[in-house]
Amino acid sequence: MRQSVRAESGFAYGVIGADVHVFGDGVPVYLLQRWAPGRTPDDAFLCEVPSRMLNARFRVVEFTGRTAELASLRRWRDEGAGLAVRWLHAPGGQGKTRLAERFAQEAAGDGWLVVTATHGPGTVLPPPGSQDLRAGAAPERGTLLIVDYADRWPLSHLLLLLGNALLERPGGRGARVLLLARGDDAWPGVRAALAERRAGTSSQFLPPLSETSPAGAGSVASDGADAGPVSSDATGAAAPRAEMFAVARDSFAARYGVPSTGITPPAALTGADFGLTLAVHMAALVAVDARRHGRRAPRDLAGLTGYLLDREHLHWARLHGDAGHEVAPSGPAFVTPPDVMNRTVFTAALTGPVAPAAGRAALGGLDLRLPVERVLGDHAVCYPPADPDRDTVLEPLYPDRLSEDFLALTLPGHEADYPAQSWAAGTVGTLLRAAPGTPAGRSRAAGSPSWTPRAVTFLAAAAQRWPHVGPRHLFPLLDAAPELAVTGGATALSALAALDDIPPTLLEAVAARFPSYHRPSPDLDAGIAAVSARLLPHRLARAANANERAIEHHQHGIRLFHAGRLEEALAMAETAVTALRAVDRRRIPHPLAAREVEANLAVALKTYGTRLASLGRRAEALAVTEEAVTLLRGLAGDDERFVPALAGALLTLGRDLSRADRWREAAAAAEECVRLHRALAASDPEQHEPDLSAALVALGLCHGQTGRPEEAVAAVRDGVAILRRLATAEPSAYAPALANALSNLAAALARTGHPDGVPTAREAADLYRRLAAVNPAVYEPELADVLAGLALRLLQAGQPREGLSAAYEGVTILRRLAARQPEAHAHALAEALGALSTMLLVTRRLDEAVAVADECTAVRRRMAETDPEIAPRYAFTLLNATGVRAEAGGARLDEAVALFGEAAEVLARCRDVPPGITGLRHAVGSRLAERLAAEGRADAADRVRRGLGDAR
Repeated sequence: MRQSVRAESGFAYGVIGADVHVFGDGVPVYLLQRWAPGRTPDDAFLCEVPSRMLNARFRVVEFTGRTAELASLRRWRDEGAGLAVRWLHAPGGQGKTRLAERFAQEAAGDGWLVVTATHGPGTVLPPPGSQDLRAGAAPERGTLLIVDYADRWPLSHLLLLLGNALLERPGGRGARVLLLARGDDAWPGVRAALAERRAGTSSQFLPPLSETSPAGAGSVASDGADAGPVSSDATGAAAPRAEMFAVARDSFAARYGVPSTGITPPAALTGADFGLTLAVHMAALVAVDARRHGRRAPRDLAGLTGYLLDREHLHWARLHGDAGHEVAPSGPAFVTPPDVMNRTVFTAALTGPVAPAAGRAALGGLDLRLPVERVLGDHAVCYPPADPDRDTVLEPLYPDRLSEDFLALTLPGHEADYPAQSWAAGTVGTLLRAAPGTPAGRSRAAGSPSWTPRAVTFLAAAAQRWPHVGPRHLFPLLDAAPELAVTGGATALSALAALDDIPPTLLEAVAARFPSYHRPSPDLDAGIAAVSARLLPHRLARAANANERAIEHHQHGIRLFHAGRLEEALAMAETAVTALRAVDRRRIPHPLAAREVEANLAVALKTYGTRLASLGRRAEALAVTEEAVTLLRGLAGDDERFVPALAGALLTLGRDLSRADRWREAAAAAEECVRLHRALAASDPEQHEPDLSAALVALGLCHGQTGRPEEAVAAVRDGVAILRRLATAEPSAYAPALANALSNLAAALARTGHPDGVPTAREAADLYRRLAAVNPAVYEPELADVLAGLALRLLQAGQPREGLSAAYEGVTILRRLAARQPEAHAHALAEALGALSTMLLVTRRLDEAVAVADECTAVRRRMAETDPEIAPRYAFTLLNATGVRAEAGGARLDEAVALFGEAAEVLARCRDVPPGITGLRHAVGSRLAERLAAEGRADAADRVRRGLGDAR
């Protein structure tokens, strides 16, 4: 294979064997590169600045310890096929990167294709040309993708990555994705998205190094359940910190060319601080450097940090004092004085590595009194780009924790023995100021520079360890511009919420800039939920009564739901309902206040029902929604302000009733809903037309199931017409609703024999494919559902083979989803299996048709055991299985007779049988009797006909 990557102007980047996702301006959303061992620089370069030896990518220290954790990762890699994703989290400096590097090295040695992903926007461009990410010579192995800083990726970008073709290769051991993060706030949302994919999920916490016993593998939770500690198979020394110190000391001493004998830890390596791998390595590095230079090593972590930063300052001073030091061969001498370099390094800690133009913009506003290009060149001498192939500037101090501590110690207000700088606070403000050209009146965050998320996150991380950073610097900055916290993204919000000393009033100011809780904001929801959780106790304490407390629980539950924390969201909804039920409205003296409580109870019940349905508890959901409608009907009768809420609850009720196959009741609810929304839309179309379209589509669905096919087409057409107009103006907002409406219209057209059924179904499938590519968590189930409908439309149009392909695709998706969440996806799987069995029957693949019909029957039987309301659908499935066996004939006929009898018994217990099922029973029974008679079993055929009331 050959790929040519060419740019007419600017930059070109490509990959072979994977997808490239780009923004509209051509900037990659993320960058994929084949993993390769880091290059270890020569000793002279490393010894110039000791902190360079702490950079995990230079691999100065031989990997040691973490035996159990590494074994856990190996087991995760090697068990099973398909896609598996693990979230490995621990505080900064705990050793995640080193562990991942060792794991990558082993996997590559074992024949796995190992790839790294780097988040692209606002950072740097990749090297020009292509990355060849094909599997290579070991196809029996799989693909390992490693993503550092995963908690800093917007969820939408991470989902694009997880949908990359790189992870979809057939054969081998599948794909593994290792996500590295400092915390786990973002994990529930990622896990919820992955639950809708063919992915196993697990999380692993990397614990602190033990003082006296081998470190375990940490807590590993699989598929959302805590699996408990992983047993250790470590064989190292009984004191992991001492063992790690010794290995690091020997590695550093070899670089300095000094004997390691007699170099002991400068501190006792006890306490929480030295539970960090980085802290132990710092202790070893400082001990060796102090021995080399005849200095006394500090004894605590703050002192070790100051010692290493002093060595940075010494390096800057030496370079500036060396008039012969050249920035490049035959180039100018190093001219940047230490005080300017100090401010430049401070700037780099906030911005991270950026493209040259961004670097010039960052330094250009600081009045450094030197040409910016010269300063950037001198800075690159001290801190070369991590990847020489990338054109970047402002490489920061590494590791990140040292960079965060440098920020804290440079900012005034601490008592450590390290010089703070008066310019530091002003530099932070300048760097986070809105970009030049931001229109007046526009949010500062709207024009904030690309490094804002990193800067806010690093300052928040520094504030967790240095008590002056928050009150003296970060909090005043956010108090003046709370929107900067929102621009910082979910990770910054989570870090802020974790600060013990952050004032609730400041968090409230930040929360006031959040998007409305009514709609999800995937890239922010994890952080929003963290802030909401931190504020909940304060909001509850401030609430004047049970009604206000219930409102807080209700709104917090919605935030949790959007963040993928479904069980917690259900608990909050239940708490709100319980609290409002406990209020005795008869004892509230003011009628308006009593009515408000009743209205809030109705809204809380509607939300509670939705949460129950989302977890597959449909019967409970229906009962709760019916109660909400009863309350709102009474309120709306007295006060028209409650009519929109009643109309919305009726739409939910119709959906719940349809899921229970109570179609006539569902139709009645939908008709009332349409009538109310038509009146509302007549007076305020902008506000109520979207709801009217949803009501019309729901009504059409009900008409289609109650023997009114022409009315079904008319209703759904009206809904589609509204949605096409809305989607033209706002595609992202209305494309999902339009796709759903088109799917329902295709089904309605098919019932009338209209030829537009197939193209309409194709349009719906194409829309859902595009939506699922961006957010598979939400739209893959919908895609599978519309594929089942498309299959039937193609069958009716005389294209059974193409229909069979669509049916198989839908079933494949739903089998995967139902394996992870049986209750949530059982109904859709059964529907898709039913469609597939029909397609197989028509194409005369009878044995396969029987097997799929049996799978469908087993799914429906399990559902009927816990939910009697689905009896009509269970009977439908039994009749389908009967029909398939009748066509197969022979020994299958006895099985068909038994299934037909079971279907009759189920239908006899149903209080409301849809006309379509009644017609299907007669058609299947007649065909079964015909097949029995054809094989000479007249008595059996007569018994079937008598059961139909059609004996001959």
